Amino acid sequence: MIKNQWYAVLSSREVKKGKLLGVKRFGVPLAFWRDESGKVHCISDICCHRGASISHGKYLPNGRVMCPFHGFEYDGSGRVRVIPANGRVSPVPENFKVRSYHVAEVADFIWVWYGDSEPTDQPKFFDDIDDSFAYSEFWEPWNVHYSRAIENQLDPVHVPFVHYNTIGRGNRTVVDGPIVKWIDDTMFYFYVFNRVDDGTPVRRADQIPADAKSQVYLEFKFPNIWQNHIMENMRVTAVFAPVDEENTMIYVRYYVKLTKIKLLDKLIALMGIPFNKKVLHQDRAVVLTQVPNKSELKMNENLIPGDAPILEYRKKRAILKGELGGSKD
Repeated sequence: MIKNQWYAVLSSREVKKGKLLGVKRFGVPLAFWRDESGKVHCISDICCHRGASISHGKYLPNGRVMCPFHGFEYDGSGRVRVIPANGRVSPVPENFKVRSYHVAEVADFIWVWYGDSEPTDQPKFFDDIDDSFAYSEFWEPWNVHYSRAIENQLDPVHVPFVHYNTIGRGNRTVVDGPIVKWIDDTMFYFYVFNRVDDGTPVRRADQIPADAKSQVYLEFKFPNIWQNHIMENMRVTAVFAPVDEENTMIYVRYYVKLTKIKLLDKLIALMGIPFNKKVLHQDRAVVLTQVPNKSELKMNENLIPGDAPILEYRKKRAILKGELGGSKD
């Protein structure tokens, strides 16, 4: 995984006030809780005493959490503040602590800073999605590395085959371009020009007029968020939260702003869940068969021009992982 990045890892709905939540992210067991002020905390879910799961314990009125095994009390910094067996007033040695993680809450997602350095900024969601949108959401686990799940959403070639009866109707199997446009060092748009095979040669990206770009485009922001910009008032987004090297939790949201009544927009968004699930499950049926389980820049695959967004993703990911020198212009 790419280090020193903000990863969206949970929906805000999952972390409830005064409750402990244990999940695995980045291959590490983590314990989350929301204190009485609404702030979210995250520490290692392995007690420093005897290795029990802290998240199986309970939240305390003083804002700490208690390990269920021997009652050790942890604060948000990961320090043990009370060892009951030693007496509540006894000082606790500094080595009684677990790792804590920087946490932010943006766009109703919980973000965790994964890395060794200190974060220099706050995470950012997509700038063109604000509180005027209503949304519905669902999440589900995939038994695949998050890189494979992401690349599926960067792949215009699969659409008429995997989604032949949903979003890929029309037998538009020829992929002109696609055009990839980097917006900054960690975010790119890509414009898709699929068409019916009429016998004319496929057009390279540099053969497509610049004014051919439309408001319909897709967007990826490192390390793990994606948006399908269907139209100005309708979007689908996905978060690919890395569980470990073989599993990913995918969070899908359907954003709408079709009326001037947010409650009605919310109802429309909820009605869109079954269709979005169907599309996602069409993807899952194929992606889970891919070998190997994760992708890399250098691997035994033969890419074609229509895979340009995937190749851009792989190159930038390799740079961010320190496997390649240089940066993307």
